[in-house]
Amino acid sequence: MSVPAADEDIVTLAATAAAPIVARHGSDRIRTVVLATESSIDQAKSAGVYVHSLLGLPSATRVVELKQACYGATAGLQFAIGLVQRDPAQQVLVIASDVSKYDLDSPGEATQGAAAVAMLVGADPGLVRIEDPSGLFTVDVMDFWRPNYRTTALVDGQESIGAYLQAVEGAWKDYSERGGHSLEQFAAFCYHQPFTKMAHKAHRHLLNYCSHDIHHDDVTRAVGRTTAYNRVIGNSYTASVYLGLAALLDQADDLTGERIGFLSYGSGSVAEFFGGIVVAGYRDRLRTAANIEAVSRRRPIDYAGYRELHEWAFPARRGAHSTPQQTTGPFRLSGISGHKRLYRAC
Repeated sequence: MSVPAADEDIVTLAATAAAPIVARHGSDRIRTVVLATESSIDQAKSAGVYVHSLLGLPSATRVVELKQACYGATAGLQFAIGLVQRDPAQQVLVIASDVSKYDLDSPGEATQGAAAVAMLVGADPGLVRIEDPSGLFTVDVMDFWRPNYRTTALVDGQESIGAYLQAVEGAWKDYSERGGHSLEQFAAFCYHQPFTKMAHKAHRHLLNYCSHDIHHDDVTRAVGRTTAYNRVIGNSYTASVYLGLAALLDQADDLTGERIGFLSYGSGSVAEFFGGIVVAGYRDRLRTAANIEAVSRRRPIDYAGYRELHEWAFPARRGAHSTPQQTTGPFRLSGISGHKRLYRAC
């Protein structure tokens, strides 16, 4: 699993993920930045404002932070689609950035992780064109939560798995009732992955719910290639379903014209199922080598070092506090001064 360095957080991860998009496409058409996270660093200021500054985006930009557990990035994607439909000339930068953290020696500790995914949403997509309809599902359940006074999340593992599977059923039911496509019309499925076996479990559950025969090879074909990055990164909350998409596109044979299903789940709980068509020429726009390099650039740490990083935190008292320089990425959190977070490019 990935563990953030002392000078990394959701801002540095988000800026690192988004910088290649800005370098490739420019920023003139980006009118909105949506940052989805459940690892927020401030109760008032959006983490996206820091990212906006680090990337040098135009001042004529709206920036907002979204929260609904692991579902938040999908909400951001759907909001972005609405903005682009209203004004096809503009683009929206959607970023999912999270640090999954549980108490030491707790059952959830093994499912930690950290990552960010950035997506540029526009009227002429280069990878996937999102389709209508969407299937939606919400129910109030306490399967996972993090009160304001805690730095680590609380989770009821069995309750969470049950809530997830209930949400799979509910979102698919609504999708089908709104005229969605049949299971046979999808080439692959990207599920939220709090741990990678959950994608397999969720797809088996969906097949069973739809009265389909369940064969191991069919499940593997549907979800197996989507788990490659999450398997080594760990749980990345809002980013995980879109890490699944990146892994699928980076590994699969030509998917041009194929339909991919997305099941986004956020504890508490909200879920959405929708489809997207892989567009022609997408392989020329992939960043496979860069994605692999980003994963490979991590440095292994020993157990003592991991526990030290897990417990590392800024002092609550006012003053100037610096961070050790540890990151291998292009941006770092250099410290705080007067309770103000300080970021810089490396």
